[in-house]
This record gives sequence, C-alpha cells and structure tokens, in this order.
Amino acid sequence: MTAITLPAPAKRPRHPYGAALASGRGRTGLALVGLVVLAGLLAPLLAGHGPTDQSGQSLAGLGTPGHPLGTDDLGRDLLARLLYGIRADLGIIALAVPLGALLGCLFALLAAVHPIADTAVQRTFDLILAFPGLILALAVTAILGPGRLPVVLVIALAEIPAFGRLLRTGVLVEREREYVTAARVGGASRTRLLTRHILPNAADPLVVQLAVSLTVAVFLEGAMSFLGVGVRPPEPTVGSVLSQSLPYLSDAPHFAAGPLVTVTVLVLGLSLIAEALNRGIRR
Repeated sequence: MTAITLPAPAKRPRHPYGAALASGRGRTGLALVGLVVLAGLLAPLLAGHGPTDQSGQSLAGLGTPGHPLGTDDLGRDLLARLLYGIRADLGIIALAVPLGALLGCLFALLAAVHPIADTAVQRTFDLILAFPGLILALAVTAILGPGRLPVVLVIALAEIPAFGRLLRTGVLVEREREYVTAARVGGASRTRLLTRHILPNAADPLVVQLAVSLTVAVFLEGAMSFLGVGVRPPEPTVGSVLSQSLPYLSDAPHFAAGPLVTVTVLVLGLSLIAEALNRGIRR
C-alpha cells in the first residue's frame, strides 16, 4: 500500500514590518531603544537615591561609593537623576508624538473631503511650519510658562504637519488607483472606500514617520529643557541634567557624560528602526 505524502502547509508570508524589525538594523535599534526604555521604567529599582536627595558630596567623581556616576553641584546622585530624567522624557514623548500624529491624520482626512477644507488645512500646516521648533517652543512657553504641558503641546504641534501632509499625499495618490475606481463602480460607499481600500495602503509611510518623529521629539524636548523652558526644576530630565553640567565641563566632565550617552543611544536606536522600516516597506 503506497503511503500518501501530504504537502507541507504553506508558510504565511512575514509582515513587512516584522521582517524589517527582524533585520540587523531593526534588531540593533530595538535593543538600543529597549535598553533606554527599560532603564527609565526601572528607575525606582535601579536608582539607589531619589532624584532630589542631596548629600554632602558635590561634584563627586565616577565610582564614588554610593554614587556610581558621581554627584552634581548640589550633591544629588547623577545616576538617579539620569534614570528619572529618562522616565520623564519617555512619558512626555510617548504622549506628545501620538497626539501630534492623531491630529495630523485627522487634518489630512478633513483635507481629503473638500477642496475648501484642503486649502484651509494646507494653510494651517504652512503656519505651523513657519515657526522653527525652538521658536515655537519659546512662543508657547511665553504664554503658558514652563512645564510638562507646554513641552507636550510644542512637540505635538511640530509633528502635525509631518503626519498630515504625508497621509494627505497618500490618500490623494491612492484614490486615483484602478482598484479604488473599480470599488467605486461596484457601489462601495465613500466611507468604505476610505477605510477598507485607501487608508490601509496610504498608511505605511506613517509607521516610518512615527520612528522619525520620536527622534525629533527627543531633540526638541532636550533642547527645551536645556534652555530652561521645559519641565520645571527640580524634576530632572535628560536635557536639564545636561544643561546643569555646562559650567563644570572642565572640572567634572563626567557630569555631562550620562546625558550625552543616553541621547546618543536613544537617537541611534530610533534612527536604525526608522531606516529598517523604510527599507522593509520599499521592498
């Protein structure tokens, strides 16, 4: 009796996002970002001191007992301030960038509805882009004062045109495709055309833009804290710790080492993720 050999089940094709993140660049980027995020989330466990606790040792060097990264000019533990600063930065960025992406996408969908709405949305984007990030930050903080809320608003406002224009362009291109025309002839409603056909194909570049925007948000939040218009002291952020280190660079260069390494690792990781996603979508 001849044995019947059944064909092996076909493997499901890997999603392009998953394949991109599984590449060398993607894995390296995820590892770097994950390291920083984990450090921020575990700040209460990893830091042996509170971020505002003062000791009698000011500007203690690396490897000081009880202070692995040393202390600042007020005797506060630099490791604790760095870890809690990462925690604060991640909370701001995780709120501000999705908010800007959501508002930008809503503006883009509004622009796709009617030519008059499209003109109004485009002029709104032009108005926001007319202000460089730091000028926008100074204008917002001049009205609201420094704090978390102005930082979130500035980052969200800065990201609205990037997401809005990207999605608007994608919608305009996709709705002229033959498959959309066929669906329209088949009786599909405008809502179904938009949600089932146009948006799924126009949204791919937004994933790459999200990674890029997170990188921009890191710089913008750090710059605001560096200039003293960000989160109010004594609450630490990475940018504020770096700003406080400037007068002591010659005598205590380790003061600035932690924030600089943290920003470098985070930006490098996000850049690698964005590049991996971009290559994966283009294949």
